Amino acid sequence: MGRPQRVEQGPDRPVGQRWRDWQDRRAAAVERGGHRLGEGGTWRQDECVHRTIDHLVRVAGPVPESGEGGVELRVFRIPMVVRFRGQTAREGILIRGPHGWGEFSPFPEYGPAECARWLACAREAAFEGWPEPVRAVVPVNTTVPAVGPGKAAAMVRASGCATAKVKVAEAGQTLADDLARVEAVRDALGPGGKVRVDANGGWDVDDAVRAIKELDRFALEYVEQPCATLDELARVRRRVDVPVAADESIRRAEDPLKVRAAGAADIAVVKVQPLGGVASALRVVEACGLPAVVSSAVETSVGLAAGLALAAALPELPYACGLGTMSLLAGDVVADPLAEEQGVLRVRRPEVDEDALARFEIESPEWIRRMEGAAA
Repeated sequence: MGRPQRVEQGPDRPVGQRWRDWQDRRAAAVERGGHRLGEGGTWRQDECVHRTIDHLVRVAGPVPESGEGGVELRVFRIPMVVRFRGQTAREGILIRGPHGWGEFSPFPEYGPAECARWLACAREAAFEGWPEPVRAVVPVNTTVPAVGPGKAAAMVRASGCATAKVKVAEAGQTLADDLARVEAVRDALGPGGKVRVDANGGWDVDDAVRAIKELDRFALEYVEQPCATLDELARVRRRVDVPVAADESIRRAEDPLKVRAAGAADIAVVKVQPLGGVASALRVVEACGLPAVVSSAVETSVGLAAGLALAAALPELPYACGLGTMSLLAGDVVADPLAEEQGVLRVRRPEVDEDALARFEIESPEWIRRMEGAAA
């Protein structure tokens, strides 16, 4: 399907150089010009759709003559097993291009500027492809939402993972709720497992310091985004012994590299959609210079495959990645979902299954308008 030619691996071709070579080939393809759209696309009779597809094709560069099929947009809505970040379902648009399917699924609160990066990721997946992997499997953690202790323990045991990320600082809950949940997760994992917590910026500095010191009785691996701002993260980091990871301060920032300059974090959590795709995320990780954890935005297997491609292409991967999130969705758009097996994901790219997609496909002018806004 016109994927970039494989770069031979060897001692004289370091990992970083391989993905730079891939970027050079991609740029050269754009210079050659000449789009061709296949006959098989689903062209919905909506002016917004036509404008958005035109933008995707125009920006993506040439479609290779070996490309198969057309450009297709499919809107989906998949219920979640439990409420997550205030959401009861994940919605978005799947985009099919000559390199396969991409996913555009920004959260409801994101405006056009942020959504543009999510669209760039989908465009990369559908029209450009990804660099070659340097590993065949990626270790992953299981993600535990702000549920009760019994449910939390059951989720950990069912996952088969040795690392768990536990949501804390949920609105309407207390530190006592967080302590009970994390204790249950620690008991389920045993002393050899790793527990990390994610506050999604829900604490102020003093609350964060107090909560982290209390939660560290369960031997935390790190705490993710305890506060909302870089200044607050840096102040917390100076007052606790637990490593601090930055997530929103990277993926929602105009300049994600400010995290290291501010001394705000020990670890960079990177999500491929908010950072604009695999190539862009690789550049951020390289420039940031912090150990990286690749995490999911709770996507379908289409979006998750992009995160997996990023994790598989990183030169170093010192931590389990937050890509074991398929268990949070009540279904998927592929027949063979990217579900963890004994704490790892095999590096692969599953194909969209028409029967599976049909279960969750919806008509949504709102999503088409949102995509057009991101493409503007």
